[in-house]
Amino acid sequence: MIKKYITLKHLLINNTKCIGLQFYPDKVIQALIKTLPNPRWSNTYNMVYILNTKENLSIIFDTFKGVAWINCEHFLEKKRNVNSENSPLDIESYRRRKTPKTYRRCPEDFLLKLELRKYALNTARVYISCFEAFINTYKEVDLLDIDEENIQSYLQLLIHQQKSDSYINQSINAIKFYYEVVLGMPNRFFSIERPRKSQALPKVLSKEEIGLMIKSTKNIKHRCIISLLYSAGLRRGEVLNLKMADIDSKRMVINVLKGKGLKDRNSLLSQSVLVDLRKYFEEYKPQKYLFEGLSGQQYSPTSIGKIVTEAAHKAGIKKRVTPHMLRHSFATHLLESGTDLRYIQVLLGHSSTSTTEIYTEVAINNIKTIVSPIDSLNLS
Repeated sequence: MIKKYITLKHLLINNTKCIGLQFYPDKVIQALIKTLPNPRWSNTYNMVYILNTKENLSIIFDTFKGVAWINCEHFLEKKRNVNSENSPLDIESYRRRKTPKTYRRCPEDFLLKLELRKYALNTARVYISCFEAFINTYKEVDLLDIDEENIQSYLQLLIHQQKSDSYINQSINAIKFYYEVVLGMPNRFFSIERPRKSQALPKVLSKEEIGLMIKSTKNIKHRCIISLLYSAGLRRGEVLNLKMADIDSKRMVINVLKGKGLKDRNSLLSQSVLVDLRKYFEEYKPQKYLFEGLSGQQYSPTSIGKIVTEAAHKAGIKKRVTPHMLRHSFATHLLESGTDLRYIQVLLGHSSTSTTEIYTEVAINNIKTIVSPIDSLNLS
């Protein structure tokens, strides 16, 4: 059994792409390393490296075949499932925009890769914004000269600016996207540490609060939007993308097409919501999307946020309510009613049950049966 391991890393040394070879000290491996084409040692990365060419990569595999296991997890790019039917990304506005002369704009190959990979527009906006914030911090440094130390200093700056963990992670994703995806060097900055994820629990509403929100909403369009967010556990973007054909009244399901991660799934279609949808359709007669604006265009995310906020205000709910809280509430209430976690996972479109398991932390059906020790004290 092969017990020796060599991990390949992407290195950029003197603006030249190189293959780094990381391994535990071993006489056999060290002897074979010397047979590779012009091997050199990097004090910066503390590993041996050779030029990054297809020929050299093949030589590495041939040299260590049967001797050591070659770990390419940090070297070869993982293939992504890209749906060819997804509508192309429109980021022409970023090309046409006017910016100050001193402003460092996103490279064209960055924008082009976003389009070719058909990233969601919201994701593209975040990546462009975060990457431009980063490269404008190092205006005088050539992009190929930026190294781990520069990135660590930038992340430290974001921490001092009290940026959220989410924003810092998005910045890391944008930086890695350029160097690892656009420039073709997967896991180039393998030593960059991400902030530890906080374990914040989902914020949910009670059934009574949601009932008050729906009852207080007299506009039938607004009522249907709030009802769908809660009754089917839909994301805001999924509600916006719904079309009439996605409402399957015969099977009593909602077809959610091209949801997060370009995944299709089915969710619940409530009978009471179906009744309201039919009333809404008769009154508004939408043409393309289920919910459209005044000009017949797709309804805006901001409008849905305002609808939810206004309904919560009318219902007398003091805390801030967002559309995603209705999705959290959907999952939590299903769990409290005894629905199997695996079914909830499917309805929400989660890839793993570990994501869905967070709702077990906020479900209170079992907590209600526990008697607080203070109630056993004679305090009267």
